[in-house]
Amino acid sequence: MNDMPKKVKVSPTKAFFVRMITRDITLEDSILDLIDNSVDGAWKNEGSRPAGLAENVDLKKYQIEITANETEFSISDNCGGMSLEDAVEYAFSFGRREDDPTDEFSIGVYGIGMKRAVFKLGENISIHSTTNDQNGDRLGFRVPIDVNDWLTIHDGPWDFDLVPDNPEEQTGVRIAVTNLTRSTKVAFGNPAFIQQLARVISRDYALHLNQGLNILVNGKKVTGWEITFKSSDEFEPVRFDFVDEADGQPVSVEIIGGMAEVPPDGLEPDERGRKQDPYGWYIVCNGRIVLAADKTEISGWGDAWPKWHPQYAGFIGLLVFSAKSAADLPLTTTKRSVDRASGVFRRSRPHLGKISQTWIDYTNKRKTMNRAGDEKQEEVKKLENATVPVSVYAVQPKAAMILPKFSREVRGEKQANIAYSVPVSKARALARGLGNQNLSYREIGLQSFEYAFEDLAGDD
Repeated sequence: MNDMPKKVKVSPTKAFFVRMITRDITLEDSILDLIDNSVDGAWKNEGSRPAGLAENVDLKKYQIEITANETEFSISDNCGGMSLEDAVEYAFSFGRREDDPTDEFSIGVYGIGMKRAVFKLGENISIHSTTNDQNGDRLGFRVPIDVNDWLTIHDGPWDFDLVPDNPEEQTGVRIAVTNLTRSTKVAFGNPAFIQQLARVISRDYALHLNQGLNILVNGKKVTGWEITFKSSDEFEPVRFDFVDEADGQPVSVEIIGGMAEVPPDGLEPDERGRKQDPYGWYIVCNGRIVLAADKTEISGWGDAWPKWHPQYAGFIGLLVFSAKSAADLPLTTTKRSVDRASGVFRRSRPHLGKISQTWIDYTNKRKTMNRAGDEKQEEVKKLENATVPVSVYAVQPKAAMILPKFSREVRGEKQANIAYSVPVSKARALARGLGNQNLSYREIGLQSFEYAFEDLAGDD
């Protein structure tokens, strides 16, 4: 018994570790992780300032070039490069240590993005950096990774080789991946995937692109999505901000919401198609859109207020978080949603409900008028059509959304009163199904009638 071992082995194998960190992230999001690193480099060069909508930042001198085809993937930038110290001590570690330095107002938090991305893409990887050393001299180095060879080395540290290399003309990082995985080859050979990648970049990096950042995909420049709201004396988006905190550190929060397009008169999908539907809530963390066009319970639809319905189309809202440390933001590891348990997110969410409900009430009244042929119908449409688009950056602070005021009661058609009794338990269950358990019995009846009418007699 004295010779019995005192410990059992619990170390993961490299192959298991690689599978685990790559299995839950899409190829598209892996590429976005690499773009994040380049954007963080540019942001650091610009002074690591807050990444809110009010910041006047010029990123025109920075460029990120992406090449993706069936034989190779590469991404290169001129965003400052990775220092030798960062490469040796931090950048290639699997996960961020507690004492690792972090770039302020960056999007990287977990320390796995670059490694996870390149492992997802392929098996032969070369990461080259050109940077300036402490004396201001240009320095170049390269980290070559043969994934298959690395996986076969079972003993010793999980290190990669670092070799000197000729510096490029500009400081920056170039990552090249060959011997692509089978799924990566298939995706990169599909023009639809490349088009979708460009669309996602246009949307998720809209704030950076509209500040001048240049991103090219297979030689084509990506144009940033221009976020605008309809504005006039009768229509104004809401915009306000406040400061919350996470673990004692300040987190700036900014909320904007309003009419981006005139809501539909009917319920049929419009010519833009539902797949490209831009409406709903957007959540932004340090400049990056991490949740887009959300119509789910994450942003409150169907939870604290009614479920999303096609009649609400035309509404766009932004919830913008900015913090020195990305760890204080409500980020998930894939940066494709939000951490719903985050305190700053939970405390911000009720504000979204008030704004959403204002828009819901407007579209409900508008729809009732349209159906009944109310004499105010044309007046409201004239007001809507008289609005002009205003950039999200130019929206002025306003405590509440401004929309036309009109009575819900309609004229021009006789009204029918419908009364019936149901068990209270069923009424309350239906209220929950409509997204608000506190609805009055009158509202339950009105909303359930509207849903039934649309499904059964909507074309009448």
